[in-house]
Amino acid sequence: MGAAVVLSLGATWAAGRAQDGLSEKHRRSLLKTEAVEYLYPEQVSIPTGKASAVSLHFRIKENLHINSHKPREKYLIPTVFSLPASSGVRLADAEYPPGTDFTLPADPDEKLLVYTGEFTIETKIVATAGNHLVQATLRYQACDQNACMPPRTITVPIDVIGQ
Repeated sequence: MGAAVVLSLGATWAAGRAQDGLSEKHRRSLLKTEAVEYLYPEQVSIPTGKASAVSLHFRIKENLHINSHKPREKYLIPTVFSLPASSGVRLADAEYPPGTDFTLPADPDEKLLVYTGEFTIETKIVATAGNHLVQATLRYQACDQNACMPPRTITVPIDVIGQ
C-alpha cells in the first residue's frame, strides 16, 4: 500500500512538473549546472591595509531567480558573499542590490524579494601586501516559477594584489 501511494504521488508530481513549462530534462540540466555565474573582476589591485571598493558582477540563468540578501521571510535562504579568513584579504563591507518584487503564480498575494538577470555586489575589501589568489564564495538558492533547487555555493575566484 505504501509503495503505491509513493508511486502515485511521484506520478502526480511529474505531471505537475510537465505543466509548468520546463521539461524534466531541462530541470535536471539546471541541477547539474550553476544557476549563478561570476562574471568579473578576475584581478584587482588595491592599496595595502585600506578598505577599497570592488564591484563584483554576477549573472543568473534565464527563467531563474535567487533570493535577495535580505529576503522578506525568515525561512528563505539569503544570498551571501564571503571571503575565507585565511586568504590575506578581509571583507570590510558589502552592499547588496535591493532586489525586485516577484510573485509566484501559486500564491499571488505573497511578494518575494529576488535577484534576476545580472546583479552587482559592491564590496569594500582590505588586503595585506602581496598577491592573494582568493577563493571567495557566493551562497544562494535558485528557483523557477514553481520550485526551488537545493542551496548552492559557488567559488568566486579573484586575484587580489595588495600594493
